[in-house]
Amino acid sequence: MNNLVLVIPHLKLQNANALSSPFTIGFPAMTAWLGAMHALQRKLRNKGVDVRFAGIGVISHQFHLHTYKGPGDFDSSIVGTANPVGKDGKRPSFIEEARCNLTVSLAIEFTGLGIDKLDGLAEHVQSHLPYMKFAGGDVLGSKPVHIEANFDHLKRTLMPGYALLERRDLMVSAMESGQDAGDALLEYLAVHHHCVSSDDEANNDGVNNNDIKASTNPNDKKGEWISKRKQSSADGQRGWIVPIATGFQALTQAGIAENQRDSRTEHRFAESVVTLGEFKMVFRLDSLDQLIWRYKADEDTGMYLCQQQAEFVSQDDAFEGF
Repeated sequence: MNNLVLVIPHLKLQNANALSSPFTIGFPAMTAWLGAMHALQRKLRNKGVDVRFAGIGVISHQFHLHTYKGPGDFDSSIVGTANPVGKDGKRPSFIEEARCNLTVSLAIEFTGLGIDKLDGLAEHVQSHLPYMKFAGGDVLGSKPVHIEANFDHLKRTLMPGYALLERRDLMVSAMESGQDAGDALLEYLAVHHHCVSSDDEANNDGVNNNDIKASTNPNDKKGEWISKRKQSSADGQRGWIVPIATGFQALTQAGIAENQRDSRTEHRFAESVVTLGEFKMVFRLDSLDQLIWRYKADEDTGMYLCQQQAEFVSQDDAFEGF
């Protein structure tokens, strides 16, 4: 590892935003994690800690989506609230918000500090955590913040956990073959069900050990149902493929909009960029670059993204004007 890594282990969050894009619900968007990293850097600089955060890795330990599924229901519903109660005692109208509780570890790559100031950095970060929001969620607690300089030791401290990796290569490959972006996304998320007989299963080499098998009815000797998803990795060490929001694409040219919050900074309307991600066990990673997400902004094409193994974009350049 070229740079040191600040580790916030087992950060417990409550009521984090699970509506990662207008049409996906699940793990919080990468823009939320990088935004929290930027907010933490600003708080530290206000305290005189001249640190520079280069990127962040997110490792999931536990995730619980706030949903409800009643007896006999086929679909789950979002658990929402409508507060406060009106003067007439009735609930006000509300917009559904998907929320989640989760436990994550954050690995933040940083530069700008000498060896003699590393202990002070960990202490400053630990003191700021209770007053911060991460992906809109409240901080319930964490294990002690510490600094890591060795990648192998870093992986051991993050286990057991699943690192969120970018798999836009799957989308690019499918789209280069002429497939629609939406179809390419759904192809890796769809679960296919088929029934095989005992004879077919014995001769079927295509069934992966990770396939989900339904138990056979003892009164039905014809076969069993097998549910499987598309293989995502050529080496057989596949993780769990999910849709993730990784940034924004501009819809308009930059300019000053009427009644905008910041009158000094140019404004652009934008829409979410959604691609594929993969949760993979941390011990399968070979380098820090596979874990760390960084900013990649291109004003000419209107793409403001969070990517892995991308060219470094400094905090100052990415947030010029804030």
